This record gives sequence, structure tokens and C-alpha cells, in this order.
Amino acid sequence: MADRSRNRKAPAAILQVRDLHVYYGQSHALQGVDLTLEHGVHAVVGRNGMGKTTLCNAIMGMLPIRRGSIRFGGTEISGQPPHKVASLGIGYTPQGRRLWPSLTVHEHLRLAESGSGAWTIERIYDTFPRLAERRNNSGGQLSGGEQQMVAISRALLQDPQLLILDEPTEGLAPVIVEQVESLLSALAEEADVAILLIEQNISVATAIAEDVAIMVNGRINQILPAAQLAADRTLQERLLGVGRHSHEEAQAIIPVEQAAGPSAPTPPPSEDVREEEPEVPVPEQAGGADSLVYVPPTRWSRAAWLEGAGGSQEPVRTVRTEAGARPFDEKPEPLFAAPPTPAAQLLGDDVYVAGTFDTKGVELSYIRDCLQEHGIPVKTVDLSTSGKPSSADVPPHMVAAYHRGGASAVFTGDRGESVRNMADAFENWILRQRGIGGVISAAGSGGTSLVTPAMRRLPVGVPKVMISTVASGDVGQYVGPADIMMMYSVTDVQGLNRISRTILANGANALAGMVKNKEPASARNRPHRDKPGLGLTMFGVTTTAIQQIARQLEDSYECLVFHATGTGGRSMEKLADSGLLSAAVDLTTTEICDMMMGGVFPSTEDRFGAFIRTRIPYVGSVGALDMVNFGSPDTVPEKYRQRTFVEHNPQVTLMRTTAEETARMGEWIAGRLNEMTGPVRFLLPEGGVSALDAPGQAFHDPAADKALFDAIAGRFQETASRRLIRVPHHINDPAFAAAVVTALDEINPIRRTERHAAL
Repeated sequence: MADRSRNRKAPAAILQVRDLHVYYGQSHALQGVDLTLEHGVHAVVGRNGMGKTTLCNAIMGMLPIRRGSIRFGGTEISGQPPHKVASLGIGYTPQGRRLWPSLTVHEHLRLAESGSGAWTIERIYDTFPRLAERRNNSGGQLSGGEQQMVAISRALLQDPQLLILDEPTEGLAPVIVEQVESLLSALAEEADVAILLIEQNISVATAIAEDVAIMVNGRINQILPAAQLAADRTLQERLLGVGRHSHEEAQAIIPVEQAAGPSAPTPPPSEDVREEEPEVPVPEQAGGADSLVYVPPTRWSRAAWLEGAGGSQEPVRTVRTEAGARPFDEKPEPLFAAPPTPAAQLLGDDVYVAGTFDTKGVELSYIRDCLQEHGIPVKTVDLSTSGKPSSADVPPHMVAAYHRGGASAVFTGDRGESVRNMADAFENWILRQRGIGGVISAAGSGGTSLVTPAMRRLPVGVPKVMISTVASGDVGQYVGPADIMMMYSVTDVQGLNRISRTILANGANALAGMVKNKEPASARNRPHRDKPGLGLTMFGVTTTAIQQIARQLEDSYECLVFHATGTGGRSMEKLADSGLLSAAVDLTTTEICDMMMGGVFPSTEDRFGAFIRTRIPYVGSVGALDMVNFGSPDTVPEKYRQRTFVEHNPQVTLMRTTAEETARMGEWIAGRLNEMTGPVRFLLPEGGVSALDAPGQAFHDPAADKALFDAIAGRFQETASRRLIRVPHHINDPAFAAAVVTALDEINPIRRTERHAAL
């Protein structure tokens, strides 16, 4: 056994983990882990699925933590990206070794060598003579033990102060296990490096470690001297074996001082915990019940399984909080359900390079490098669904955990379903990040449909660049109402060549320019001089009304007019969701006609949704609800052939809506208006709803208009803040424009305030 007197004078713990909680979707993987490594070798043992690898990945910054602390040499490192954690002096040898089959031993070492540390390639060859013999052999030609030597050497070449080894003897023959054990013992004795050893092989763990932590169901169950565990076969079987009662005994009541480890501080008193009936009493033991933690059910327990399968008949165990015992989360909130990050914290300086790194890794990494040359801070986000290992800052499983069904709903094996669900997860994930300065990607059609939905969810003004093979076609389905810049890739996004390098660099340079040359804060933060934004919707047949209204309001508002062609209404609502509008005059709601009757300029079912969500002052009307838009006359569906039409131009054919259709639209509109809880005024122009709906015009139909007005009035629910106003004028009449302005002044009295200030 190794000499364990080394470095006894270390002034501070090299690694301290406190109250660490990690989730995979709804699964509570690490449940308050406490661990201290002061020096030497500390082992963590446990069966598969207990959370050992999750602990390693959390320490290395490869998994987000829900709460807790990770300190390295006294410095908090939780939340740091993996490359920064590694640069601080932590080397990591992952489970499975992860070598490149095509690279030789020497090439692996050259890639890892820092060139400035105590460990050099020559020292590696002196320490591992077998690697010197095999220096020209590729990774795929090495034995398991030789591969493990390369993996450990790779970490040592970073000159770490702490070396984390995850299952270094997994899958090795007994004779090779002995070699690895001797190697680790030599490192513990001779090298100035502490080791956190994750192992299932108890004999290896107890041979080289000073203390051994037992991990059970995401917690540290006990911490024992290695010699004590090595000498007690019964204890090994009870805590780690597969005997009949080992699992139940491992979940027995655990003294706090054992669960936290010998050097862990006593946790502070916590808030009262809601206890569920029937209560399970905490048994008395020597020292009193105040020093006990009663373990709740976990995702591995029978009670939790039965609950997930439709309800458990067993009582739910509770958590006592006496003497400062820490409560555990009984039902963790799914990650997608967490509230989105506030806009002020969502925006920042980091550029996200997102895409499928398993197939587009070379191209995406090239974009990252181009951005970094500009001094732009970059985070890579891997959206692959293949399950392959990832080197991105944010690996796929971290994003997939934000899907409603958890990561298992993303990695299904069905490519179409996996891509669709990963796109949903990425939407949820990106809205819960902080400090986003821009997003860029490069992909074919599949990757474009995967990334752009999340881009569309970001506020207007956040730079978004999509380099894609589909950018030369109809990109409406990808861009929608957002300010996404689409660049045609010219060649396929498959490898680097003189064309693709130029295009990818142009995209990266364009994004860098957007990020570096954002509107100055001095220009953005001028509330006393900048006019508030007012969104207005207009169609050709309501142009006169909007022009009159804008003239009356332009001194007080920055009037932003949107063409109601499907995307126009969504763009206005996108600005409202982005916090860039203070009010809306949604005069022209014609897109609802096309949504309900199959026209070419449809809204979505979320029409009015932004005003429901944001509660900004809203003035609306029924402009151009007398018409459905089709293409050229031959595109009109056969079922409408006998209707009244107007040829607006050779490419646009307008169809008059009927009384039955306007009544249906009126009921739908009123239902959406009733969901608005902000100040609302909705005006009905009883003299006609468009330039074509006037006496002597092709679409003049008082009966159809009356059906529309009556349907809205019949379902509309008036409140103190929500009113319906009938105006006996045509929508383009000056009197109607005056009524709209009066209504806006009533619910958003900016102009009255300005006049009062002037007086």
C-alpha cells in the first residue's frame, strides 16, 4: 500500500464539494453531495447509476448544477466552462478513455502537451516505458491498459494539481488492472498531484486511497478509512454488494457527520419542511434523533418507481430538519418549466456557436476560431442527437434535459423525432441562459430547422446568423418574424475548402461586426429624448386610416407600421414580446381571414398572444376582415369559385368573406380579446372595414359586416380596462382616426402628460 504521509502539511483542501445538486431533466441525480479532498488520493466507490460520473462531470463544468458549491484550492469554480476549469489545474481522465483511433501515441501526447509544466513527453515515456515502445502505434492498435496509460498521460501533460480518474480499470483484464494499480500508486507516492479516484473495484480503491467515500443514490453515504473497508468483507457486501439486503441497508438512516464527511462543517438550520401524511417517525438512537437525516424516496427507489407508474400505495417518507438537517427537493421542477431569464440578464457579450458537432464539427469550430480572432467570447453548443461524445462547451445532453419529456424524449433513435424534440429543447434552453451577445450556426436543411426556432425566440436586435444550404430558397419558415440573417453556403456544409472557408469566415466576421458595433448605450438609454415605440398594422385598403393616425401621433410616438401580410403581424408582436413597443394600434387584423379560410397571408393561432403576455396598451379594430388573399386567379380553391373576387394585381386575388365567415372570425377575435388583462379598446367601424367595403365598392356588404360586429359584441367581455367601442363611420374616415387616437390617449396618456409638462 502506498505511503500516505505525503503532503500532510497542505494548508487548504485542494477540492471541496458542498451541498451539490444536479438534475437530468426531472431526475435528481446528485442530491446534496459533500466531499473534501485535502491531499493524496481519495476514492469514491459505488455501483453503476449512483452518480459517480455525474459528480466528475459537474466538477469539470460539463454539467450545470442546480445548487451547491465546488471550490478548488479555495476558489469557487462552479459555473465555469470546462476549458477554464482545466486551465486552473484539474486534469480529467474520462470513463472509456476516449482516444482517437487514427492518432498515434506520440500524436496524442503532442496534442496535450502544454510545454510549460513539470510533465513533458519525455517524462511520460520515462514513467510509462510501454508507451515509449508503442509511440508510433495508433490508438486503435493499443490494448486497454495501454489506452488507459495514454489517457492518464494526456491529463498529466496539463501539469494538474488535481487528477480526476473515472473508472480507470473498467473493462481491463486482471493483469492489466494490477499494472494500472501500480501506476496510480506510483503517482500517489512520487508526483505532486492529488487524485480523486472513481472506482467500482474496491481492491484498487482501497490499495491506493487514504479514504473511501461510498456513493449511494446520488449521495455520499459514508466516508471510511480505506484500511477499514478493505479489512471488512461484510461491510463491503452490505454497502456495495448485490446481496439480498444491501440496497435497503444502504438507504438506512445516516448520521449527518458521516453523510457530510469528517471535515464537513455542520450545515446551518434550514427552513421548515412540509411533511406529508402519514408521517414516518424517526427512530431514536444514541445521541438523539436531532443528529439524523431521514432519507426521502429517490428516482431509484420502489416508491418513486410506483409513483411514476401511476401512483404508490406506500407512504412517502419525509425529511426531518431537526439539528440543521437539509431538506431534499421532493418533486424537482422540470428545467423547461423554470421561468425564462429576464431580458436584461439574457443579453450580454457571449456569442453562441450552435449546431450538430457530430457532423458539422469542423465547420462550426472554424467559425468559433474566426470569432475568437476578433476577441469575441464564444461558447459552443452541441445539438447532435447521435449520442456521440462531444467536446463542445455545452454538450447535447445538457440541452436535451430542457425538453418537456427530458433527455430520453430527444435521444430516441428516430432521427426526425430526435431533431424535432432537440429543437424544442434548444428553444427552452436558450431562453434560460444569460449574457447572450449573438448566435451563429452553419447547417443543411435539418440543422437549419433545428437552430432557427431558438433564434426566433430571442429578442429583436440580438445578432443572429444562419449559414445554410437552403438560404437561396423560400426562407420564411426559418426566419419568420425575427431578424435572422440567412447566408447561402454555396457549397454544402461538409468539410472545409477554399469556398466554404470564405463563406464561413464572412458569416463569422459579419456577426463579429454586429456584436462589436452594437448601438452605443448612450444612444439606447435616452428615455427623455427617445419617443416610445408604437406598432400599427396596415394593408393597402386601410392605408388612409393609418396615415391619418400616424400624423396625429408622430410627435409623441415612433410610429412603426407593419404590412399585414402574415409576417407583418407576427413581426409587430415579436417587437412587443421583445419589450420594444409601448403600445399598439392593431387596426388591420386581416391576417385572421387567411388563417381561417386558407389564404396566402395567414396569421398563426397565437395572433394577439404578445398583447396577452405583455399587457401593453392595445387599440384594435377589424380592418380588411372583408377579404381573403389568394395568388393568381387560377390558385383560388375550387370550393370558392362562385364567390365575389377583386383582382388586386396579376399575382393577388381578393375574395369577399361571407356573413357566416365574418361571424366565425368575430367570435374567435372576441375570445382572444377576453384573454387580455392589460388596457384594451376595440373599435368597430360601422361604415365599412376597408376601402373596398364602402358604398358602390365591390365588397360593400352591410349584412356581412353586421354579422362580424354582432359576433364580437355578443362574446366580448367588458371590464374596467377592456372596452368595446362602436363608431358610426368608415374605417378610413377622419372621424374614425380621431376616435382611435382618443382611445389610445385614454389608455396610454403619453400625449396628455407631454402637454401638461409643456404648460
